[in-house]
Amino acid sequence: MTKTTIVRYIDAPIETVFSCISDIRNFSQAIPHIKNVEFLTEQKIGAGTRFIETRDMNGKEASTEIEVREYSENDHFRAVADSHGTIWDTIFTVETVEGEGGNQTKLVMVMEARAYRLIPKILNPLMKGMVRKAVCADMDAVKQYCETQSN
Repeated sequence: MTKTTIVRYIDAPIETVFSCISDIRNFSQAIPHIKNVEFLTEQKIGAGTRFIETRDMNGKEASTEIEVREYSENDHFRAVADSHGTIWDTIFTVETVEGEGGNQTKLVMVMEARAYRLIPKILNPLMKGMVRKAVCADMDAVKQYCETQSN
């Protein structure tokens, strides 16, 4: 199992940040590599929501089915995907903190990759740096998007 934790402090209200990360329609606007989202459920937000996210990954399209497993508005949500022999279990939490210029939102993303096939068990630890870099880019894009939305 590999675990990646990313923290960002965002100059935007907690509601703006949570709406961006927990609603794939907003998240896909913030992340330039997301090319398409196809909902598999009638509901579009909250626990039980399922969708297929298609991203451009190094010039190739990659699609992943994702399910929102937990959802507590303006607190946290958890999304799980089973892709290529690995369970990707991601929890996003938000909280209001005092920053230099007033209140900020602290966004914490913890992603665990639990491989259950041999090849991913070998490759996932080797790819951790590349995954971390990609996730950091996503969190930077969320920060920029949310700060732009709140101005």
